[in-house]
Amino acid sequence: MKTLKFDHQTAESIIEGKKTSTWRLYYDKDLSVNDDIKIIDKVDPEHDSSWQVIGKARVTQIVEKQLNDITKDDMSGHIQFRSSDEMLAHYRKLYGERVDLSTPVKIVQFSFEPGSMDAPVEASKMEEARIYTDGGSRGNPGPSACAYVICNLDDNVVEKSGFYLNKITNNQAEYQGLVMGLERASELGIKKLSVFMDSELVVNQVNGFYKVKNADLAPFHQKASLLAKNFQKISFTHVPRELNRIADAEVNRILDEQKTTSL
Repeated sequence: MKTLKFDHQTAESIIEGKKTSTWRLYYDKDLSVNDDIKIIDKVDPEHDSSWQVIGKARVTQIVEKQLNDITKDDMSGHIQFRSSDEMLAHYRKLYGERVDLSTPVKIVQFSFEPGSMDAPVEASKMEEARIYTDGGSRGNPGPSACAYVICNLDDNVVEKSGFYLNKITNNQAEYQGLVMGLERASELGIKKLSVFMDSELVVNQVNGFYKVKNADLAPFHQKASLLAKNFQKISFTHVPRELNRIADAEVNRILDEQKTTSL
């Protein structure tokens, strides 16, 4: 799950319902409407051991503007600037003198649900697990989604999750499912991981049997390779789709829901 981090005072405003929007400059996270995001309170910014998950936010709207086009309505659920000069001074303090009134800002509106989001008890105690990941695109490229399913060694489902990805290719979605699954397994402290996917291409690439010739897949391959180093032992195995049915069903559920909300 993607994360957004806030200072302690801002996090308290989110909990109180006063802050429902975040403005992001020079921001490279690929956020989309309906994304679920973990909200983190940086209680002591200098000591990440103090950071706490305070709940989950769902992105409800994303608008990109230049700072000089910001209106009073855009400030709803956000800091209320009295003038453009005050707004510019605020963001120059954060980002330096490179900020001017023509700088793009991504306005992310969200709804917030408080909670610790602790892992299921069984998941938090597992040192070894199996994970099934999947991704799919309707159009290739087209509307896409990915999912992961974490199981114990008896293949019982412990946790599953899925994400809508906007318009990308099928192989990019497959890699996104793998990356998000590896990130979650690492968060849970799993040491030994067996990964199963129905994408023969991705499995052979992460195993080093195929070269990554597609430039669009290279960043995903690099991220997956780095995440794999978090585990004491990891394997990647290709399986037929019928053995990956839970992750596949989650991908299709998300795409079906997205199609319904778009009508």
